[in-house]
Amino acid sequence: MKIFLTGGAGFIGSHIADALVAGGHEVIIYDNFSSGHMENLSGIEGKIKIIKGDILDKEKLFSSCPKGVDVISHQAAQLEIFKCLDDPVIDLKTNTIGTVNVLELARSRNIRKVINASSACVYGQPEKIPQTEEHPVRPNWPYGASKLVAEHYARIYMETYGINVVNLRYGIVYGPREWYGRVLTMFLSRIYQKQVPVVFGDGSVLRDFTSVFDAVDFNMRCLENKNVWGRSFNVSSGIGTSVKELSEITCRVLGEGRIKPVFEDVKEGEFSRNMPTRKRIPQELKAMVLSCGLAGEITGYKPMHTLEQGIKEEYDWLLRNPDRWDMKGMVKV
Repeated sequence: MKIFLTGGAGFIGSHIADALVAGGHEVIIYDNFSSGHMENLSGIEGKIKIIKGDILDKEKLFSSCPKGVDVISHQAAQLEIFKCLDDPVIDLKTNTIGTVNVLELARSRNIRKVINASSACVYGQPEKIPQTEEHPVRPNWPYGASKLVAEHYARIYMETYGINVVNLRYGIVYGPREWYGRVLTMFLSRIYQKQVPVVFGDGSVLRDFTSVFDAVDFNMRCLENKNVWGRSFNVSSGIGTSVKELSEITCRVLGEGRIKPVFEDVKEGEFSRNMPTRKRIPQELKAMVLSCGLAGEITGYKPMHTLEQGIKEEYDWLLRNPDRWDMKGMVKV
């Protein structure tokens, strides 16, 4: 197939690009490189076409998409929770208007299939876990709201223009090339610098940590399965891991079992004393644990990567690429 991949130089997008090339597909990457890196594409650079452009630049987006595209894989997004809280308008423009531009591109070029990267943040605080795709959607952050509105536009384009769209509600996807700033990256960076992991509060909040390689596997399944279109799927591990457990697993897997995490009483929205550049996220989700039963039922998807395996893979990548993360502003404890 010929695939037009937005955000293809980013964390998840570049791994999708790797898999598409390995599968013999023709890949055109469209990325503004605000968070993507050419280094992410170094293994396939000569086998793909790369175009620098923003999904908000509708003219550039349309002119960059060649004839004969079979599928648009739309992975470009504004992902940072702090950024969406500081500037919800930018978040809305990128995640909602940007997605509408992609849907308009599909409509204008008669591209009948769009894979749309959404987020588990559409659910908000859990009413029950694990959260299925039928769980109420009540986002607690602008990011979740912008992703949910994009899903509604996708539905409208399906019903009105016949564009087949599948929405992928990612859990906390982690792995090599992950951007610096989320909890696992904090733990890994502190261990890299011979410091102890810092856990905010008691570490009881639950998260669904999903390997990027499992997320890519589901993306690839969508290309071949006619029953995914018109649906939304959780892309997840189906396992809830507390942040406290994550810190302990990370220390153990990396051979630092003698290290014990430090628990810091940081209120939501306040800066850490041990990591002065880091705030605790306001309106923190108490739990995010996603059922992947529907994905398994429809496509045969089954998460194959354990958290222990994934942590080791990401740390090995960090050891080879320490310059990719800005680890300044840490205080030893």
